[in-house]
Amino acid sequence: MVRWEPNARGRLGEAAFELFTERGFEQVTVAEIAERAGLTERTFFRYFADKREVLFAGADGFQEIFVSGVASAPDSAAPIEAVAGALYAAAAMFLAHEGGARRRAAIIAAHPDLRERELVKLATVASAVADALRRRGVTDPAASLTAEAGLAVFRIAFARWIAAPDGPDLARLIAESLDELKLVAAGK
Repeated sequence: MVRWEPNARGRLGEAAFELFTERGFEQVTVAEIAERAGLTERTFFRYFADKREVLFAGADGFQEIFVSGVASAPDSAAPIEAVAGALYAAAAMFLAHEGGARRRAAIIAAHPDLRERELVKLATVASAVADALRRRGVTDPAASLTAEAGLAVFRIAFARWIAAPDGPDLARLIAESLDELKLVAAGK
């Protein structure tokens, strides 16, 4: 009999990431993930609906970082500045989990269905950010435009960060991308 060990969810996630990295997402089964983690398939399904969910399990927390970042901005902050605060909060979270973020990005980049799922996740976050801006009194279309622009800034900065592991940190790339957006919007 296997001795009980804590953190089944974390062990399953780590096993999945290892296997996805070693063999590719499509070639890995739930049974193999559970076996690598020293657990059963039944235990896997207690934590995840399917193997894709291992990669997207943090989506609610990711969205909450953005929404709370907008909500906690000073009342005097312009909409784009409120979103910028949320972007920097997200950057701090990614920097705290840099290795996992980079592995996850590589796994997703290698699989078209996962890339599509990632885009859906980001669209959901943009919608939640727009709602947070509306609660601050920002009307449409400004709330939707600002939220979408903010998520575009994040996606571009994140892609640059992933592409250059020895390059600037994510917060700096976000700042550079925000500055570029402001220049484009000003017609410069």
